[in-house]
This record gives sequence, structure tokens and C-alpha cells, in this order.
Amino acid sequence: MNPLRWDVLLVGFVLALPLLALGLRGDLSADEVVMRLPWCLAAAWGAVALLRLASTPRVPAGTKGTPRRPQQPVAEEEPAA
Repeated sequence: MNPLRWDVLLVGFVLALPLLALGLRGDLSADEVVMRLPWCLAAAWGAVALLRLASTPRVPAGTKGTPRRPQQPVAEEEPAA
């Protein structure tokens, strides 16, 4: 999964909001904020990957192998003349 997908970037931005607020308030320096921003992106990537894994439907046990062939309709026999 690409770490620069729109959903990962959106979750990363939401996770970075408290960090940016601490930087604006003066509790963290700009250098500390920049050093911690990649961790927000990594956490967002992990969270989105986990949610995508949990939300995909399970594949039934019999369909993992070879693909099924479509069944041919049974031809009706012609009556004897």
C-alpha cells in the first residue's frame, strides 16, 4: 500500500494536529515538530493498513485454489423419430 494515498495523508494530518498545536503554542521547537511529523505519517499508514485489512471480506475456503469453470448446461436429448 502506498504511504502517500489520500486516506493515509488525511489520517496523518489528523494525527499531526496536536503536534502542530504544541509547536504553535511554543511547547515544542520547530525542529522537534519536524522530527516528529514522519512518525505521524507512519502511524497513519499503520492505522489505515489495519483498517483496510479488517474491513476486507473473507474469501470462502473453497475458492482459493483454481478458478471455477462455468458449468455447461445439459443438452436435452431429441426424441426418437
